[in-house]
Amino acid sequence: MTAARTAIAALKRAAVVAAFLPLLAAAPAPSAPIKLWRLDCGAIWIKDLDSFSDTRAYVGQSRELVASCYLIKHGETYMLWDTGFSRTELGKPLDHNAEGGATLHVSLLDQLKQLGIKPEQISLIGISHYHGDHTGQAGDFPAAKLMIGKGDVDAMKETPARATALKHWMSEGGALEPITGDKDVFGDGSVVMLDLPGHTPGHHGLMVHLEHKGWVILSGDAAHLRENYENDGVPPFNVDRAKTLASLDRFHKLAANLKATVVVQHEPRDVAKLPAFPQAAE
Repeated sequence: MTAARTAIAALKRAAVVAAFLPLLAAAPAPSAPIKLWRLDCGAIWIKDLDSFSDTRAYVGQSRELVASCYLIKHGETYMLWDTGFSRTELGKPLDHNAEGGATLHVSLLDQLKQLGIKPEQISLIGISHYHGDHTGQAGDFPAAKLMIGKGDVDAMKETPARATALKHWMSEGGALEPITGDKDVFGDGSVVMLDLPGHTPGHHGLMVHLEHKGWVILSGDAAHLRENYENDGVPPFNVDRAKTLASLDRFHKLAANLKATVVVQHEPRDVAKLPAFPQAAE
């Protein structure tokens, strides 16, 4: 009996190690060449920036933020990370005298067309979380499999209004993979969805390893501003403050240990950390 228990314990330890191998490998050997593009997915005017701090860090400040999406090419497979604002926001003026607003300068379809990529070539969509500025153009890629945190899937089932932009996958039979924990997307450690809950129940970031640039970590909304990332700032609208802080702690340590390029997706100052479209990071 003791020997059997020892063997079972060893198997469990091996399973735990195997689950984290993608993160333990500082420089994975990807099974195919990888490219990463930053795509323009809109802009947001925040009249009251203090609405992003539950410690009143930005009283009296306003700021324009960006909405960023990303295209990953792994061999011949294309994956989108987040899909930005809906095309209904195309060309809308961004009024800095208003309390807030959003606009979309160019659609994902038009940007992909510039790269010679057809919508049906996008086979995977990874979504950091269910908010509309990250899901708005997902419906333009119905053939793709959608990957999103299980906590967010459950939240959308509980409140269907949250799933409007993702209804093709939530209720119309589109290919859906709810993600629990981290997800090694291609099975070679090169692209990993990072479990970073707190902003929403199933929130994820994305970690990409490039041959020349090394690791890049895309934040999702683990932090909206560079200041919140650097100072562990928490917006009052996050669903869980403690999980947000734990996720930021993990994010900081991963970035330091892997010497990663950190890209806060809504931060205008981080856009230049990746090549300007249509160039890709490699």
